[in-house]
Parts: sequence; C-alpha cells; structure tokens
Amino acid sequence: MTHPLQVLLQGSNQPVNSLPPNSRYYPVATASLEKEDGTEVNYLKRRLIPPVDSFRTDQLYIVKQADRPDNLAAVFIGDPEQFWQLADGNNNIAPEALTAEPGSVLKITKRIQTPIY
Repeated sequence: MTHPLQVLLQGSNQPVNSLPPNSRYYPVATASLEKEDGTEVNYLKRRLIPPVDSFRTDQLYIVKQADRPDNLAAVFIGDPEQFWQLADGNNNIAPEALTAEPGSVLKITKRIQTPIY
C-alpha cells in the first residue's frame, strides 16, 4: 500500500523515497524498471556530488594521524553519520580518502544551495 504523502509528492514530481532526511540519498528521486518477467524493480536514481560553488568553506582542518571521517563529522557537524557532507564539500566520493594522508587540508563546509536531482 502506497502512503498518501508519497502519492502526493510523486504527483508533484518531487523526489520520493523512504530514507531519513539526513541521508545523502534523501533528495534523490526514485524510478522503476519492469523486468521481462513483469516484475517491477524500484531504485534510486543517480546521485551526483553537488557542485563546489554550492558550498561555503567555514574553516580548514589539518588531518592528523588516526583521524576518521565519522569522528570529524561528529566534531564539526554534530553527527558522525554525516561524514558524507565532508566528502561532498571536498568534492570527494570516497570519504575514507579525506583522512588517508595526515597533513592534508580538509575543508569544513556548509551547503549554501540545495541540489536538485
């Protein structure tokens, strides 16, 4: 059974999925594919990293030995599950690469524009 809010949003051509609002995939629209046997497969459309100009750099951080993206997200964002925001703000699809090299500079950013998928 489809939730009435989901029906309303789908009618307005807005992204709809069941992910929590703090998920990196929350704003991504869903789509479906009908297989040859008639079964329908629902999936999330592709998520692109938002453009660099949609972020404001608030500070720079020098990566230290043993830093981890989730720990830095907890410190700078207040939620370790938001590590992906650090990756987006540094135009990086691999969060673990953010802290792989001690001494590298990590931008601590805030999104100033909401991406449209």
